[in-house]
Formats: sequence, C-alpha cells, structure tokens
Amino acid sequence: MVTNYSQNNYILLVGQVTSEKKFSHEIYGESFYTFNLEIPRLSGISDIIPITISERLIANFDLTIGKKVVIEGQFRSYNTYENTKSRLILTVFVKEIREKGEDEEIKVPNEVQLLGHICRKPIYRKTPFGREIADILVAVNRAYNKSDYIPCITWGRNARFCEDMPIGTELKLVGRVQSRTYEKKHEDGSIEKRTAYEVSISSLEFVNKDDNKNEEEVVATEEAM
Repeated sequence: MVTNYSQNNYILLVGQVTSEKKFSHEIYGESFYTFNLEIPRLSGISDIIPITISERLIANFDLTIGKKVVIEGQFRSYNTYENTKSRLILTVFVKEIREKGEDEEIKVPNEVQLLGHICRKPIYRKTPFGREIADILVAVNRAYNKSDYIPCITWGRNARFCEDMPIGTELKLVGRVQSRTYEKKHEDGSIEKRTAYEVSISSLEFVNKDDNKNEEEVVATEEAM
C-alpha cells in the first residue's frame, strides 16, 4: 500500500511576510531559503512562524516584507547540535505559496492537521490560575523513512485525558502552530532569549488500528490563549 504522507502532516497559514529571505541550505543542487511569517490571533497578539521554501517556488514570486500570502505545506522538524547537545528545530516547509487577495477571506488562517504517534510520556500540569495543560511529543511519518517530531500542547479535558496516554498511541490532531518566547539559562549564568514553536491542539481523536477507522474516543475544542 502506498502511503500518502501529505495526509499525515498538512498546514495552512495566512499571514504577512516580516523578514527578508535568507539562504538556508542546498540539496541536490536545489537551494532553500527561510523567512518569517506573522499570523495574528483573535486575542490581538501574533505568532511569528519560521518558513522554509524552495527557490523554485519563489523564482517568479514577489516575496517582499509586508506581502500577504497563503501557504500550504507541512510542519517539519530537524535536529541541530550546539556544544554536543541536540536541539529540535521546527519550520514550515512550503509546498505551495500564493498572494492573498485583498478581498479574500479565509476563516481559519492557521490550521495544522497531524496523524502520528505519541513518542514521549505526556507531561500534565496546571497553571497558577488552575488551567490544565498537557505537553505531548508526536512523531509523524514522512517519506524516505523519516519522521518529524512535533511538540503539541493540549488543554482542559483533553489535557486530563492525555496525562496517562501510553507511548505509541496513534492520534489524529487538529490545531494551530504558535510561537512563544522563553529564557534559557546557561551553565555560566548567562540568559538567552529563545522562541519555541508548538501545535496548540483544538481537537484530537484516537486512530483505531483494528478496523483502520478513526474511533472518536475524544473530540474536544478548547480555545488556546
């Protein structure tokens, strides 16, 4: 059976370009570039999301700061090493890009759909205000025997349910990609400001392997702050 990996990992983003493109890397003679995309939330703040795009897709495309674009692609991860320590880097890999029309309305400007397995024990906690949260790491299969490891965060009753979910559980997830800043304290006492990226889950379902159908054990919607 041929696996359609695009169904495992799909993302739609609508936002504004906020940085000049920079050369990232080259594979088999094809160059890739990175830039940042700003996507406003309903709360009034914005997420700044890193984007990776092939030179082929921008050869005749005006990718200037301020341009409003619609992007379809995948949320991907790779490891980099800093002082012998591995660090997970996340980026949106572009499959298609186009300019957003002036009068065009897209109801969900930031949506991620993932099908993957829990690969680390979920971490459940409560905020000082009593809000329930669970962090989960999901492994999503990609072509050529590769996988993307996507940090996700769940809320409310979804968080309670994920607390004891075993490693290997297969889930179908829907949410949005978000950015947040934090401070990293180094051994020498210095503090570095960093940005983390994760998928804020709005709904999740078990995937029933026995009959190859989705078993809707849990389907919940939580507005992530």
